[in-house]
Amino acid sequence: MMMRLLFWIALGILVVFAIRSKLRGSLPRQSGPGAPRDVQGEGEGEGGQGERMVSCAHCHLYFPASEAVRADGLDYCSPAHVRLPAR
Repeated sequence: MMMRLLFWIALGILVVFAIRSKLRGSLPRQSGPGAPRDVQGEGEGEGGQGERMVSCAHCHLYFPASEAVRADGLDYCSPAHVRLPAR
């Protein structure tokens, strides 16, 4: 019984580390140690301002404008929220 518990705990830890390393590998590389990452996206000017954020008309979650789903002149965070009423 104790061996099964230890096995499942070890397996869970391995899965967490595997997911973290996979996510860390997909992030853009920094130019130097401790250097801040620049956000690349639409609307970014020479000053490195970043992308404009918009709010979902239904849930009011803020997200990048390039990911917005537009309908009836409003911005939504997902196609599912387009079908729901704006608040």
